[in-house]
Parts: sequence; C-alpha cells; structure tokens
Amino acid sequence: MCGIVAILRSMMPEAELRQAALAAGKKIQHRGPDWNGVRVFAGRGVALEHERLAIIDPESGAQPLVSNDTERNVTCCVNGEIYNYKELAKGLRDPYSFLTKSDCEIIIPLYLEHGPNFVHLLRGMFSFVLYDHQKDFFLAARDHMGITPMYYGYGADGSVWFASEMKALEEGCVRFEVFPPGHLFTSDTESCKPWYTPNWYEVGHLGKTPLDLEVLRDAFEASVKRRMMADVPWGVLLSGGLDSSLVASIAVREKQKLVAQGGEWINKIHSFTIGLENSPDLKAAKEVAEFLGTIHHSYTYTIQEGLDAISEVIKHLETYDVTTIRASTPMFLMSRKIKAMGIKMVLSGEGADEVFGGYLYFHKAPNAEAFHKETVAKLQSLHQYDCLRANKSTSAWGLEARVPFLDADFLDIAMNIDSSEKMIDVKAKKLEKHIIRKAFDDKEHPYLPEHILWRQKEQFSDGVGYGWIDSLRDLAEQKVTERQMKHAERLFPYNTPQSKEAYFYRSIFQHHFHREVAAQTVPGGPSIACSTPAAIEWDAAFKNAVDPSGRAIAGVHLDAYSE
Repeated sequence: MCGIVAILRSMMPEAELRQAALAAGKKIQHRGPDWNGVRVFAGRGVALEHERLAIIDPESGAQPLVSNDTERNVTCCVNGEIYNYKELAKGLRDPYSFLTKSDCEIIIPLYLEHGPNFVHLLRGMFSFVLYDHQKDFFLAARDHMGITPMYYGYGADGSVWFASEMKALEEGCVRFEVFPPGHLFTSDTESCKPWYTPNWYEVGHLGKTPLDLEVLRDAFEASVKRRMMADVPWGVLLSGGLDSSLVASIAVREKQKLVAQGGEWINKIHSFTIGLENSPDLKAAKEVAEFLGTIHHSYTYTIQEGLDAISEVIKHLETYDVTTIRASTPMFLMSRKIKAMGIKMVLSGEGADEVFGGYLYFHKAPNAEAFHKETVAKLQSLHQYDCLRANKSTSAWGLEARVPFLDADFLDIAMNIDSSEKMIDVKAKKLEKHIIRKAFDDKEHPYLPEHILWRQKEQFSDGVGYGWIDSLRDLAEQKVTERQMKHAERLFPYNTPQSKEAYFYRSIFQHHFHREVAAQTVPGGPSIACSTPAAIEWDAAFKNAVDPSGRAIAGVHLDAYSE
C-alpha cells in the first residue's frame, strides 16, 4: 500500500510547491517506506508526490508514472493494486509500450483511449490522481468500496488537494473531507460523481437470483486467487473465525496448484494471529493453521501494551470510532511484527459480515427487505470502519492488506442472491452467514474443520480476548470524570461522546487533530454490535444499549442455539 499527495491549481511558486508536496508526503511516509517521487509542472501549479510500498515490479515501478509519449505527457500517482491489468493491457485498441511492469501503469493507456470514463474497467483497490499536461486536465478516483483511503480539500488560494490520509492535508487546506468511494472527480466539473452504481444499490432492490452454492464458491475462490498477485513475500491474517479461515484455506489450495504446475517453488504460506494470553482467536487460529499446514505465527500482547499504543493508533487511523479503535489496536501491534519478518502483503477477511449479514444483531432483522437494506448500508459505510481499520492499521508499518470479500465481481453475485436466503433462523439452525458456510461445506475434501466452518461470529475486539474491551472501559473510567461527561456537548458539539470510552478516544483525537473539520470526517450515531442507526429499531432492547460490542446482544450468542 502506498501514499499519494496531489496539489493542483496552486498559486505557489514552483520551488515552494515542490516543498509543500514533499512535506505533505513526509507525513504519510509510513505508507510507502521503499521510495518516494515527486513531479512538478512549472507554470501549471501542479505537483504529484508518491510514497511507495513496492509489491509489484519492485525494481522499475517507481511513481509518479508517466506516459510513453512526449505530446500528451500524462502523469499519474496511484495507491493500490489493479488485479486485471494484464487482461486490460491485452484489450487495448492501440498498442502501447509500457515503461514499467507495474500493474498501475495500465491506468495511463486506458485514459488515453477512453478519456475519464475508464474507471469501471478496473478491478482492484485504488485511489489515484492523473494529470494530462497537454489538456491541463486532471481526474481523481477511488475504488468501488473505498478499500484504499483518500481525502480531498481546498487551499486558501483555490488549489485542490488530494491525499491518502487526512494528516497530509491539514496544513495546506482550509477545508477537507473524505473522498467518497466509487466516485470520480474531474477538473472540468470540479465535483465528485459516482462511477460505481451497481443494481443492488437501488432503493427497493431485493436480490432475486436463486442461490447457487457452486457459483458463489467459484466466485470467491477466483477473488482470492486474484489477490495472490505479488512479487514480494506475503501471508494471511488468521483469526480462526470463518472469514479469515476461508481466505487462508483457498489461498493454500491455490498455492498448492501453482507449485504443482511449476509456477512457484515455495509451498508454504505464512499465517498470523494475535490475542491476549488464552484468547479465543489464538486457540482457533492454531487449529486452522495445523489443518491447512501453514507456517503459523501466533503473537500475544498484554493489555498494557495495547493501552500504551492507543494514542498512536488513533493518530494513524484518524478516527475516534469506538469499535474501530478497539479492533485496530491488536491489528496495529500485529502488523509491526509481520513487517519485521519481511512480509509486505497479507490477505484478510473484512467484508463478509456486511455482505452476508454476519453481525449478531442481524438475528433481529424483521424481514428480507430490512436485512438487505442493512447490508447495503453497511457496505456503503465500510470505508469509514473496517476498510479504514484494515488499511491504516497495516499501512502504519508499511504493510498492505487485501480483502477478497469486497471484490466487485463477487459482490455482484453475492448481493443479488435472493435476500431471503441470507436470513437467520435459529429454530432451523440457520446460523449467520450460513450460505457462504454451506458453499464451502465439502465433506469429501473439507476446506476447514467442521466446527470452525460453523464457528459463530466474534468481533475482532472480542475474539482477541474479552479482557481487552473491559480494560479499555476501566481506563476510560479513570481518565474521564462525570463532570466532563455532563458537559461533553460543550467541548464536542459534533458527534458528542455518549460514553466515557468514546470521550477518552475523542480527547486523544483532538490532541492529534485540532480542527473541527477533522472531527467532521468521522461518522457518528447510535450502534449496537456494529449496526447502522436504522437497525436499532429492530429490537426495543437495542435502544438502551450504548456499547457497540457483539456481547451487547443479549441471548444471541451461542446460548441462542442451545435452547
């Protein structure tokens, strides 16, 4: 995962503009520790800066990327991976001589052939800014789900800024905000317009496609396979839950196929997990790793180590959301350990709970329409929660996380399945995410041990050890007084904290990011076990709960299946 900064339409002199771009890039240098590059267009007020984490073509894929012609002089800086770049290159109308072997360079010839309307052809995770010197035209785009982060803002001189993280915009911009996923910004319209508009986004849409387990399984296997593209050492994050375990299982199978075909000689995949001593995840992950035959690395952390990291976690994540911080802290600690081993990319299981309704509160969904509507809402906001966590917790240490469950082609299949098929039915023993479990329930050639395949959802912050959340609450009790809570709205009128833990995180966030515009980049509202505010209405008991942990759903955990 890389970091990008772009300054356009600036009134600064060339030397000053260059220094501004480099200074902004330095603030996100952790995202790309391998190299950096900057290109300034004199007289145009344009600077593109890139901090590189080399995953594909480490030797020659440095950025900003440039076109192979002298007439157009198109320049592009990209944060992301384009998994179908080889297919796109073969489909170009006109032959193009690539200057590198980087997957991201395909963006330039696609633009030269199609103009701005090519983004829908890309399959992957990306945020990029492209500048056409001949036309004095620029465009910026972010992937369909916002897997890679991007922010944009405006300088006092009317300049337009883009960056992978908010901290790169704080000095140069008078205002800034989150760049919305699946959107495109062009200099001729000076506005963000959606390029990603799947049919399942439509109001009132309900999946109607009959469930085909084989189609679902094949689509997800293809997604994992696409994300194994790398020229550097990589591994898998393995919590021992369903989502990460399926990703690991498929990756192992695909790796074995490549070895058998002579395509690779390294047979073993590295897997990683973290938790407090004797936590549920450590035990389950070890069992899955032994079943799959991965080279497994199990890390333990102490509660004090986690508490000591909170301030740095908030600084890197640029959020004060309670659930995100709880889950990001162990992931942040683990990422440092993984990078120290020389691993530069990991596969991860984010997105499955949003696609299939895996959170425990989905047990209370009143009907298929409400169920589907909630999954769509969750996916549309995921860029500010789990995508943010997975990306920034890992990129803090120069590590890249890839998320197969959010593949665009897989989403088109999974989100159009008859919505009633995803509904949870305790009496019928239909566990949450039961259709993806059934798709991989192969008795003859099992993907996973039976009890792991049917293991119930644990939120990451719960699975690493229940003592973690309890300790965070205890710390907040010590740090935040009743008087502070009583007057919280005076200090924090936007997204006023509703608990001492939330107040504690918000105070740390304000220490790192002083301006109100920074606080406004973080979403708010009531939640139960990661729900949207709308799902609170599903059950009267939800309205009185202020804790977003999965444990807040009384009677839904395993006890609900043992009645």
